[in-house]
Amino acid sequence: MQIILLHPRFARTVTVTQWHLLFGALLFTSSVILSASLLYYLTFRYAVHLDLPLVREMLASATQDDTSRKDKYVRENLAAMAMRVGEMQAQLMRLDALGERVQGLAGVKPQEFNFRELPGRGGAEASGAPGAQLTMPEFQRLLDAMARDVEHRADYMNVVETTLMSQKIRTKLLPTIQPVNVSYNASGFGWRLDPFSGRSAFHEGIDFAAAAGTPIVAAAGGVVIAAEFHHQFGNMIEIDHGNDMVTRYAHASRLHAKLGDIVRRGQHIADIGSTGRSTGAHLHFEVLVKGVQQDPHKFLSAGADQAKLNALASR
Repeated sequence: MQIILLHPRFARTVTVTQWHLLFGALLFTSSVILSASLLYYLTFRYAVHLDLPLVREMLASATQDDTSRKDKYVRENLAAMAMRVGEMQAQLMRLDALGERVQGLAGVKPQEFNFRELPGRGGAEASGAPGAQLTMPEFQRLLDAMARDVEHRADYMNVVETTLMSQKIRTKLLPTIQPVNVSYNASGFGWRLDPFSGRSAFHEGIDFAAAAGTPIVAAAGGVVIAAEFHHQFGNMIEIDHGNDMVTRYAHASRLHAKLGDIVRRGQHIADIGSTGRSTGAHLHFEVLVKGVQQDPHKFLSAGADQAKLNALASR
């Protein structure tokens, strides 16, 4: 493009190329941006001194929008944290209940460990500079970590409760209480002279001598698998306690349990008598493991020791 300049003294032609136009447009745009930036800076830099209503309204609007956004952010985070705190409270209540059940199963006294009381804490005041305050994201992360820790501890407590419950059930199924309330036994487990033949014979149980009609109780809980008359044991009851363990109660005068009954530990199942191959009123008591007679004294003494420990712990 050519531009002709006319003057009384001269005439000149100026050729304008595409690059000249582009450079002029760039220079104009830069001037406009620079002027606008300078005006913006001066306006907001000295807005307080100039006291311009339009600028004051713009600042107030911007401040209000920023405050609204912060309030919304805080409200949303508070709502989320309130929900998380509610979940943690429910988990803590569940953990307290689990703790009390485990406490009972383990035999720990409530006054020794109370799940509902806060543990004592303390220590010397830090001598250095005070720690920085938690920010909202840091507090949220701390809350999430605590919630995960509570959940893991609840899972651990469930495992401990299950283990203790299994152990307690197995203990209750062991014949550890004496079936007759007498202070001594008339004949122990092992070799002895047979009262009928006078020869040496192996005695496969323990004989408890007592008056006829004295109650006989189950040494442990289980299922009655035999309640019948035996030509040698007389009126006899056998109880299956699981894990291939059976107890036998012989020479009874009367049976109070029948085949298939589920009996509990310490339940009255028969009365002492002298039926079958017997010289007088007594109870012949046997413990069989996988069909082999064991010394009942081992089980009964273990039960007596545990009873002593429980009595000492309850003081």
